[in-house]
Amino acid sequence: MKIVVLGAGAWGTAVAASAAAHPGADRRVTLWARDARQAAQIGSQRENQRYLPGIPLPPALGVASGDPAALLAQADLALLAVPVSALRAMLAQATGALGRRPVPVAWLCKGFEAVQPGAQVGLLPHEVCAQAAPQLQAGVLSGPSFAQEVARGQPAALVAASRSQAVREALVRALHGPALRIYANDDIVGVEVGGAVKNVLAIAAGLCDGLRLGTNARAALITRGLAEVTRLGLALGAQAETFMGLSGLGDLVLTATGDLSRNRRVGLLLAEGRALDDAVRSLGHVAEGVYCAHTVVQRAAALGVDMPIARAVVAVLDGRLRPAEAAAALMGRDPAAESH
Repeated sequence: MKIVVLGAGAWGTAVAASAAAHPGADRRVTLWARDARQAAQIGSQRENQRYLPGIPLPPALGVASGDPAALLAQADLALLAVPVSALRAMLAQATGALGRRPVPVAWLCKGFEAVQPGAQVGLLPHEVCAQAAPQLQAGVLSGPSFAQEVARGQPAALVAASRSQAVREALVRALHGPALRIYANDDIVGVEVGGAVKNVLAIAAGLCDGLRLGTNARAALITRGLAEVTRLGLALGAQAETFMGLSGLGDLVLTATGDLSRNRRVGLLLAEGRALDDAVRSLGHVAEGVYCAHTVVQRAAALGVDMPIARAVVAVLDGRLRPAEAAAALMGRDPAAESH
């Protein structure tokens, strides 16, 4: 099985390393980097010093750069490890390279695409694919996962979601192993909503912890945040049970509480009084919650879905509310039934 991972950031490198660690003479895994110098460094030093310093990569992992078309032309599975903002262009590139070959394709990103010119709302990745590459057999790999832990071979569990059984089976066959369990799911809408919105809620959790509001407050925020995720997902056609699984509750708990969470870190820094640009710049990585928070709230408003925590995060990101004011506004809302 020839597996190509396009994108040598932290998560793409971690997934490629995990796949390459599996035994099997018929398995070839190649990590493609857009930057030729980065590819050469990874290949020679067997380490992604920029994104995963100190973590050695498996000897079997190949590294390449240049035009990815040749790699895609030979691939049995293509994994797109690019941010949501770059997914549309990468899907078009993959479509051109694959031609009519029915090669399963899956993206690793989480979030909503920014509203495109002429559009009313931002789209989830599977909706982007439906526009940009409708002929592809496609899906998503998602779930609670910090790249550093996966790259080190520490235990984790993820979800392979697609409406195509062939895509789900290809992802399980390629990635399921002793340290990484892959569960199949046909609810791609629910899996993507969970993966996108948890980043926004993790910023809220960081604000909560940075303000020292306590563990009671954090538990309430996570629980009510899950209710917001579920409401939006159901309005978009997701299955309710998905949000009690790995890509819903699991990913939300990890991202809202884990010290490796970039989105939680943004909330912590904002609670300290740091400016948003300064907080984001200090990370050295993308914090998807910052970039998709407005789109989440806009999409929810278009559907008539109430998401007060997500709205409060946007107000803080925009500078319309200070963190303490946002917390007070949430606590000052009128009483409501828990099912609301």
